[in-house]
Amino acid sequence: MQERDVPEKNIYMDKQSGKDFNRPQYIKLIKRLQAGDLLYILSIDRLGRNYEEIQQQWRVLTKEVGVDICVIDMPLLDTRNGKDLLGTFIADLVLQILSFVAQNERENIRKRQEQGIAAAKARGVRFGRPPRPLPENYDSAYWRWKAGQITCSAAARECGMPLSSFRYRAAIYNKDEPAQTP
Repeated sequence: MQERDVPEKNIYMDKQSGKDFNRPQYIKLIKRLQAGDLLYILSIDRLGRNYEEIQQQWRVLTKEVGVDICVIDMPLLDTRNGKDLLGTFIADLVLQILSFVAQNERENIRKRQEQGIAAAKARGVRFGRPPRPLPENYDSAYWRWKAGQITCSAAARECGMPLSSFRYRAAIYNKDEPAQTP
């Protein structure tokens, strides 16, 4: 963008993926755009990754708002050039192809991610934060709760745990431990 002399204050960059157009910086950008403005986009997949939404946004920006768009890595997608029927047709055709490719790539990424997660789980990889160790008095509180001597809430308070955590760990504890007497 600096090579194209775009002032720093006019550069909008989202950290979120382009899966949809509900991104804070994109929304700010759209609110500022006016007829006759030029919007530079590095790549069409930086605009979005949904075929229909890319088409819709392109149409809104170019036809309704009256903005020119230049996709830097695809010179054929520059609405300043070829404003005649043939130029518009070529730009629309290229846009449709690249929109399809962007959405297809997003779907492939999601499938590969699911496959990778499934393979990792099959190898025994655990995801998420490791569980905290149980408090020293957990065993005692658990068995008194199981025996009906105290409520689950009281057992959780006694262990200094949230009730939901106590219940979750109790379900696991119950499966792992043989029955004992309090």
